[in-house]
Amino acid sequence: MLAFIVAVLFGGIGAPPVRSQSPRANPGPLTLGPLTIVLPPRLVPGQPVTLAVTDADGKLVAGTTVELGSGDRVTTDRTGRAYFTAPATGGAFLVKGDNTSAAVLVDSSSSANAKQPITVAPDVSLRDRFSICGGGLRGDADAYQVTLNGEPGLVLAASPACVEVLAGAKAAPGPATISLEAGAAKWIANTSLVSLEFEPPQPALLPGQRGKLTVHVRGSERKLDINVENGAPGVLQFLRGDIQRLQTSGGPQNVAQIEVKAIRAGDFSFHARLFSPPDAAAARRFLQAAEPLAQVSLQPKIRKLSERLQHHPRDSAKVRQELAPMIAQTASGDLHTLLSAAESAL
Repeated sequence: MLAFIVAVLFGGIGAPPVRSQSPRANPGPLTLGPLTIVLPPRLVPGQPVTLAVTDADGKLVAGTTVELGSGDRVTTDRTGRAYFTAPATGGAFLVKGDNTSAAVLVDSSSSANAKQPITVAPDVSLRDRFSICGGGLRGDADAYQVTLNGEPGLVLAASPACVEVLAGAKAAPGPATISLEAGAAKWIANTSLVSLEFEPPQPALLPGQRGKLTVHVRGSERKLDINVENGAPGVLQFLRGDIQRLQTSGGPQNVAQIEVKAIRAGDFSFHARLFSPPDAAAARRFLQAAEPLAQVSLQPKIRKLSERLQHHPRDSAKVRQELAPMIAQTASGDLHTLLSAAESAL
């Protein structure tokens, strides 16, 4: 499951990094470029939901119309959010906008009114959204006040089962106490805020030379699963593939290294994503929703992956690997969105 993305630009082979901007939480006008629909990971049947739309910089975008799986349409307000009611039945629910889409589960087993403690992953993003889930939450994002170590954050999207939170600009890497309040209700949880920082090969590489790119983890000494993607393979090549899933070393010097080869001088970028533990049950539900949308020849393959997750949930990594080429060969649309949601859950 994707927790966050970090992009760092370099001025040339081995050059010092240029500081990248963190996602901005203030609303703004509609902008060009790829948009992302932000939804809480679980909805409750018949209950209120808040979604958000962000641009490539993580900035909330006002005035964007999205189509709900029910056929209704909603438009983000000046805060970049929109409000709707979840469908009355459980299952996978699709939301679509211009060149963007998202799938989320409507969980008929959720106890929206249960007074359960909130839960959050042990390590979450310092600069991108993360999920907080529990019982008795609210679907109105504006109803919340959230702080991390006393510093204000922002609730982007919400349902009675989960909320999507963005840490504030003053948040720092390390252990964090999260306080979530809505009216008289208050929830507390603990986590670690994590940032990923890239260190280019030293000394600087000349074209044709090999070296190692280092990813430093700040804020946690645990071994973390990360996915690193090369944004400019024509400048700096990853020798074991330009998309790699790695585990960091853990400990005070918590790092992961990637073997690279310089191709030519120029700018290059990397994207690092931190994964939370796989959710085989959620992935299976997305696959079940995808199966009837696939062509007849593909349906048995999807069904087989779903059954494998049911009987062997620890095979999540293998199922994810088998999904990747299937997704690559599937045209954009509802089937692609559901298969991608299943892969992300793993």
